[in-house]
Amino acid sequence: MKIAFTSSTGEMIDLHFGQAENFHIWEIGPDSANFLETVAVSEHGSDEEDRIAARAKLLSDCAIVYTMQIGGPAAAKLVALKIHPMKTNTATDLKETVARLQEVLRNNPPPWLRKAMNKGQMPSFLED
Repeated sequence: MKIAFTSSTGEMIDLHFGQAENFHIWEIGPDSANFLETVAVSEHGSDEEDRIAARAKLLSDCAIVYTMQIGGPAAAKLVALKIHPMKTNTATDLKETVARLQEVLRNNPPPWLRKAMNKGQMPSFLED
């Protein structure tokens, strides 16, 4: 699944969602984790709601966004797009976070995380 991180360096989750100038996108599964790309935020509109909407749309194919902090309106916009916001509250090592997430994925992920893992996939009954 694709996961976005707010980071000034690509090494630490150290930015507020609204302050991030770019997002670092990773593809993460139980047994693999690969950096995919860095996507830049281009400001759209002059009001905060337009800027939040543009950021959320930029991340629409991600299942989770890890960020140090996020406001209520921004979190609600992400949730509406079926993107789960995760706050770290303090600067956190990105690769350690990836490793912890992989450990949860390998064991017994909670229902919300199992659902996030399937984001963007077609229901299995269509595969027959």
